[in-house]
Amino acid sequence: MKKNSILLLPAAFIYSTMAVAQQPDWLISNKPYKAAVTEKNKEIVLSNGLASRSFRISPNVICTDFRNLTSGEQLLRAVKPEARLTINGHDYTVGGAEGQPQQAYLLPGWLDGLSAAKSAFVYAGHQQTPLEAPLAWRPRGWHGNTQQAGGKSLVFSYRAQAAELTGIDVKIHYELYDGIPLLCKWLEIDNHSGKAIALQQVVNEILATPEEESAVVGSTRQMKTPHGLYIESNYAFNNAMKADLSDQTTHWKADSSYTSQVNYNLQTPCLLEVHPHVPIGITLQAGEHFTSIRTYELLLDSYDRERNGLAKRRMYRTIAPWTTQNPIFMHLISTDPVKVKNIIDQCAATGYEGVILSFGSGLNMEDTSAANIAKYKALADYAHSRKVWLGGYSLFSSRRISDEDDVINPATGKPGGAFFENAPCLGSKWGLSYLAKIKYFITGTGFDIFENDGPYPGDVCASVTHPGHTGKDDSQWKQMLLQKELYHYLNAKGVYINAPDWYFLDGTHKIGLGYREVNFSLPRAEQLILNRQNIFDGLWEKTPAMSWGFVPLSQYQGGGAAATLEPLKDHLDAYEQLMMQYYGAGVQACYRGPRLYDTVSTQQTVNKVISWYKKYRDILNTDIIHLRRADGRDWDGIMHVSATLPQRGLVMLYNPTQQEVTREIDLPLYYSGLTATARIREKEGPLKSYSLDRSFQAHVKVNIPAAGYTWLVIEP
Repeated sequence: MKKNSILLLPAAFIYSTMAVAQQPDWLISNKPYKAAVTEKNKEIVLSNGLASRSFRISPNVICTDFRNLTSGEQLLRAVKPEARLTINGHDYTVGGAEGQPQQAYLLPGWLDGLSAAKSAFVYAGHQQTPLEAPLAWRPRGWHGNTQQAGGKSLVFSYRAQAAELTGIDVKIHYELYDGIPLLCKWLEIDNHSGKAIALQQVVNEILATPEEESAVVGSTRQMKTPHGLYIESNYAFNNAMKADLSDQTTHWKADSSYTSQVNYNLQTPCLLEVHPHVPIGITLQAGEHFTSIRTYELLLDSYDRERNGLAKRRMYRTIAPWTTQNPIFMHLISTDPVKVKNIIDQCAATGYEGVILSFGSGLNMEDTSAANIAKYKALADYAHSRKVWLGGYSLFSSRRISDEDDVINPATGKPGGAFFENAPCLGSKWGLSYLAKIKYFITGTGFDIFENDGPYPGDVCASVTHPGHTGKDDSQWKQMLLQKELYHYLNAKGVYINAPDWYFLDGTHKIGLGYREVNFSLPRAEQLILNRQNIFDGLWEKTPAMSWGFVPLSQYQGGGAAATLEPLKDHLDAYEQLMMQYYGAGVQACYRGPRLYDTVSTQQTVNKVISWYKKYRDILNTDIIHLRRADGRDWDGIMHVSATLPQRGLVMLYNPTQQEVTREIDLPLYYSGLTATARIREKEGPLKSYSLDRSFQAHVKVNIPAAGYTWLVIEP
């Protein structure tokens, strides 16, 4: 067996032979797995053949079973409330029951002996409802998926037992999707009490899970959390360009009621609570309606990083189909109408699909004067006549507006101390005006792309004069609502959104791969390797379409001639390879400069790459398998895979050394759906048949030119 094939066994081997997984692997063929709700007596089961969550509706709504049907793993050890609300300074549970004698496991025979807590919200009915799309989205241009997810929705209604909460009604939604072990949970509150209430916090998920490890000593921060449950919500920010570091709502806690755990101090992280880290802190007026964050619960069946990454990427394709749009764009550093029209013509001539008027170009989307709107509407109209999109960059954060409009630091009562030291508050008069101006500008000009630098990362503002929030307590929640509303609005208009934080689940389309800006002023040869490392590292959890890179056509933050591609005609080899690295990964880079080509030969190079990309666009936008990370010493590469496309895979291989190398590359083809043989060609050469070994690998000998690249296509 090949040395590196051992690492592939969890994905290619174990999950094809497990006794509990008789049906197809959902990451290869997910059509059999349709969500359904079944009801029998007091039991209700939400299942799709991959995940199952069961409820009992007496003496209250109790979650009695939460299983991964692929691995057979039980994710529940004890009954807990279905949610918890902090109202007027007091905690009230929603659903759940008390009296379970042992917290390490749950026996069905114990259920009849449980009772609802006296102050809890209790079951008042349930219904099946159509699956709700989280936002309106108008697809435009090329996209990998235009379908909102299918599935089933189960909604439980609750009434208050506490007299002081009479008229406060709660609904909890559970949505299970077709074809993926993924459930979404969120809740609604209606205030029919006739009076305002202080809604300080909403915990919309509480799960008592089995522990991941047996540790006699250790804290919740030191011990591992359960591997089989991945949590993500639409309340994430941190400027990290990674989901887990952007997360603001997932809290793994100790469970002091679980007294039979082996940890002497009862600190095992085995209690999941999902809620905003900064409490929402709002006042819910009489007659008002509240909607919580959406929490997505993805059940993982492996410790294998690649498999888990593929599952997360499938999650985004399913619940956020707008992220599968991936227009080909460049960044122009001018707003001179002559230069803008010239680059639009270059885009039309080479197959580029959009122009973003970049930072430093002179674009001011906050200028809503008639003259400014007319100028950019004329340019957008011209772009549309050439079948090219036009958009622009707008800076929100890391700028100072005024003492009145900036974020007020709760510690000092003064501006300053925000994530970027100074930043405007989105709930200030200036912030609300900014939102209105952006909408007005985009509507008036017909712009197709909005590149928003901010707002992030959820700064708390202590001002009591900003009209968009009442004070410190509700400032983060209210600013996030304002931001979400803007992105929802733009999606409904078909505007493509490039934003710098993890707002994918509320309508943004693209974020950076992860980068250090000063690296783009390094010599071109270094950028080639660094960019491939960024691609390799940035696509474990993001899809290619969710990611952007950067190519400095003209100088960016220094570096001089050694770092840039201008004049383009003098650096065609580097220009072509940078394009092939990004387009070969399915990643759009920001080609920032004054032009795409300067001579006929440069145009021919750009045309060749874009034509190649469009020919293989479908397979190049599928998820990647990580083959070997770039280290400058030997070959490196990635492989796109699909079990449904005519091309089952496309491999990009690079040689950073100064000598041609010949290597036998092991291609793991399990996720291509091929089981016995594969036909593989190098570039546009003839197809050759290869037998797959027992771990579904093809072994292909390739020659990779010195300081160059090659690519392979895989077909059935």
